[in-house]
Amino acid sequence: MNDILPAESARWEWLEAQVRDLMARFAYRNVRTPIVEHTQLFVRGIGEVTDIVEKEMYSFEDKLNGEQLTLRPEGTASLVRATIEHNLLYDGGKRMWYMGPMFRHERPQRGRYRQFHQIGAEALGFAGPDVDAELILLAVALWKRLGLTQWRLEINSLGQPEERQAHRTALIAYLEQHLDVMDEEARRRMYSNPLRVLDTKNPAMQAMVNGAPRLLDFLGEASLAHFDGLKKILDANGVPWSVNPRLVRGLDYYNLTVFEFVTDLLGSQGTICAGGRYDYLIEQVGGKSAPAVGWALGAERVLELIKELGTDIPEPALDAYAIVPDAAAMPQVLATLTQLREAGVRVQMHTAGSEGMGSMKSQFKKADASGARHALIFGADELQQGMVTVKSLRDGEGLQQQQALAQVAQWAPNLQSAS
Repeated sequence: MNDILPAESARWEWLEAQVRDLMARFAYRNVRTPIVEHTQLFVRGIGEVTDIVEKEMYSFEDKLNGEQLTLRPEGTASLVRATIEHNLLYDGGKRMWYMGPMFRHERPQRGRYRQFHQIGAEALGFAGPDVDAELILLAVALWKRLGLTQWRLEINSLGQPEERQAHRTALIAYLEQHLDVMDEEARRRMYSNPLRVLDTKNPAMQAMVNGAPRLLDFLGEASLAHFDGLKKILDANGVPWSVNPRLVRGLDYYNLTVFEFVTDLLGSQGTICAGGRYDYLIEQVGGKSAPAVGWALGAERVLELIKELGTDIPEPALDAYAIVPDAAAMPQVLATLTQLREAGVRVQMHTAGSEGMGSMKSQFKKADASGARHALIFGADELQQGMVTVKSLRDGEGLQQQQALAQVAQWAPNLQSAS
């Protein structure tokens, strides 16, 4: 787990601002769920034999009442719980999004920490492939905003439970014939979660995995029609895609559409956004059956990719720095700065140190180091005349002029226009 300090948090704020604006344009509403949930929510929702539940969750007993609690490892189960608890689907489907910290006890690696941050978009109550496509288009629109170009979209269909069951039977029979090349993890999963065997990163197993029965070959007419509907919408919108028949995702609750956005710039763990349809999760967690689809992205990994591509992120800049030679002028200075800030000007005030306010020269050095575009000089002569001197720090000429303190609202916008 790591701290995000001011120099880096500016990048986070920029990313979050892009997300908020885009979600509003797609008519997705924000929801905020607790960081701590009952452990059973994730056992039921994510799946008892998934990596997350078996070995990654931070779970503990609440000593005050004996409840089993868990720091949320992902956002979908919590959002579904909130949807059920507050009966959000009583008047139709809902489009929602969330953003916040998640927790998994896994090996830290580039762009992945034990406390990490997810941004997720979920559409609950909609059954068609058009909403699957809308969510993918939402992610593509976000990549465009962030200047991310080196990604690829992989899609697959997991079909429906009965189709997966037929495939599961054939897959287990196939795996039983190849025990000699399977590692210990794969053998452990072979009967409890055989689809996850296909998701192995073990090079020695790739040939065996490539020859395994394909789930796509077990899909019925309705599942294939849903998948074809998604492809047609993506094609109509110029979104490139490829079918990855081994794409299964790591959670139990998916059916039909699953997808991942992948990059080759972040090493072996190249997935930056992933999701799919989970039509049975709401009922599984205890609600009335309703279709749903969504995705989540890792904020750290997206920011790492932005950095890797050298995307120019605007740095927050000060409009002005207030130079105050005499501390006795502070009441008048602060009254003026309050008006400036109310007018939208970003201004930093010089404050006294252990040796007083410091010389004008030292204050100008701090003003220059702050990155501010202007210095506001509250000298005794200026204040006596009801004025302040505005000096440009970034035009190379140091132009300066006096402005009336009684007319702040009139000249304040000029400080912003240069920023």
